[in-house]
Amino acid sequence: MHDEQRLANLLGATALALVDLTLGEATKAAGVSSSSAAALVSLAARPGVSVTELGRRVGLTQPAAARMVDSLEADGLVKRRPSSVSSRLMAVQPTPVGVRQAERILHARGGPLTDLLADLDDDRRHLDRLLTNLLTRLYGQIGRAQYICRLCGRKSCTTGAECPVGEAERCDDTGALQERTGHKREGGRPRG
Repeated sequence: MHDEQRLANLLGATALALVDLTLGEATKAAGVSSSSAAALVSLAARPGVSVTELGRRVGLTQPAAARMVDSLEADGLVKRRPSSVSSRLMAVQPTPVGVRQAERILHARGGPLTDLLADLDDDRRHLDRLLTNLLTRLYGQIGRAQYICRLCGRKSCTTGAECPVGEAERCDDTGALQERTGHKREGGRPRG
């Protein structure tokens, strides 16, 4: 029991330190809040979503997301356009400046992580397997791929491998996620 508590404590301390390190660098590089940084990265990967959907992706309510988009738009980082899906909706698109800002955010976020991994040589494959398993289980609990990956460098995750969160999402759609994680989420994958 003590070993399990110690491991959970080490994981918690590591997770918080990594959040502080990566978010601190990313928000400092962009001069925006962590939610705005996540929104820019998310929009650079998949532009043209509604304000409500963007809020879901970064963990904000619709009113908070609307204020965030107003601020990003005032800074010239995003623009609203009529949606191709519905004439009642506006789609949020990053501007070229917003895309460059998203790239800066990802670079600033990735730098400290790359430095941290530099000395792990032989442990990298093992860590890759552990992180893949943890992300699959986290998707099983959270069930929101876009939210989990809101600050992910999509290209670096999927070059030469499957994204574990995307794979978990596909497994959830087919019912295979429960087999992989041992957990059944109520109601399946949330839409939106």
